[in-house]
Amino acid sequence: MTASAPVTQDVMTIPRKLPEGGKINIVGLTRDKLRAVLIENGTPEKQSKMRVNQIWQWVYQWGVRDFHAMTNLSKAYRGQLDETFSIEIPEVVSRQISSDGTRKYLVKIAGGHEVEVVYIPETDRGTLCVSSQVGCTLTCSFCHTGTQKLVRNLTAGEIVGQVMVARDDLDEWPQPGVSTGDSGPRLVSNIVLMGMGEPLYNFENVRDAMKIAMDGEGISLSRRRITLSTSGVVPEIAKTAEEIGCMLAVSFHATTDEVRDKLVPINKRWNIEELLNTLREYPKVSNSERITFEYVMLKGVNDSDEDAHRLVKLISGIPAKINLIPFNEWPGSPYQRSDWDRIEAFSEIVYRAGYASPIRKPRGEDIMAACGQLKSATERARKSRKQIEAEAGMGGA
Repeated sequence: MTASAPVTQDVMTIPRKLPEGGKINIVGLTRDKLRAVLIENGTPEKQSKMRVNQIWQWVYQWGVRDFHAMTNLSKAYRGQLDETFSIEIPEVVSRQISSDGTRKYLVKIAGGHEVEVVYIPETDRGTLCVSSQVGCTLTCSFCHTGTQKLVRNLTAGEIVGQVMVARDDLDEWPQPGVSTGDSGPRLVSNIVLMGMGEPLYNFENVRDAMKIAMDGEGISLSRRRITLSTSGVVPEIAKTAEEIGCMLAVSFHATTDEVRDKLVPINKRWNIEELLNTLREYPKVSNSERITFEYVMLKGVNDSDEDAHRLVKLISGIPAKINLIPFNEWPGSPYQRSDWDRIEAFSEIVYRAGYASPIRKPRGEDIMAACGQLKSATERARKSRKQIEAEAGMGGA
């Protein structure tokens, strides 16, 4: 199976007030789009840049959702904004908290669809795992999300809205007038685009959402605290460096095309050699901005010493680290987690070759929030173990 083409949209489409009186949601609009839509709906052009800055800070720096609370705007202008615009983020349907402190949110978006978002607290950071699609275009056989068909791309507002949902739940917004940097340690200090979906098949919306997250007068996260994970959408990889500038992770998971074709079917379109050649030319790759290779450890599939030696040979010359991920099982999964001593032996081979090879500690397994386990409850495409194994190329005679 080859990967389907990305779903794109005109990045300068300006929303207008709906005829039936619906309001325009400003969450997710870039600064240019917000300025254009304000002018379109009555804001004098000479004031528009200033108004964008004011509204931007209220929404993204201080988390305010009520135009009437934006006290540095005139009362009349606040009323005008409230008549035409809204400030809406995804609705939290449920929140689960793991025994290790991991939080999983099921959030509802337009159309009644649902996606999952995960917050992982650690001693030195708090990482939010964000989704970019409802379902996924890809069918990676080890991933629970891959058993769910793609429903649609998320909008930029629905993507950055997940960050706002988490900040709401963690009560992390600073008081109006206080900058984000002055409000103490960040609870949401890192974003990883590793939730549901393939981010590079929703490039424009992911880009716009991350530009809002990185904006110094908004959520204000450093680009180096944002990591985008791709399964290998080769044509979009260079654009990630040029238009987003965040860190890059690659879902690699195999050292031969034969195995990767089964685990990550996009490999049939852009194979290991083509992917690695593109990564060697990645504009931002350096010893200070290494590419992360994600490698899920599957018992008897990709965890041999030979695989480890092939892996370090394949990535030779690419500043990188190898993130080893113990497989997180899910109902009907056709794979098992590699034994711990096998994972450690694999890690040691990679480390001795000169690459950092941390073993990711599974988090949130008791609430199905671990890597590869996300799948929205209302969109489940139920499949038997036999069906899943057949699609993974594991079916017996």
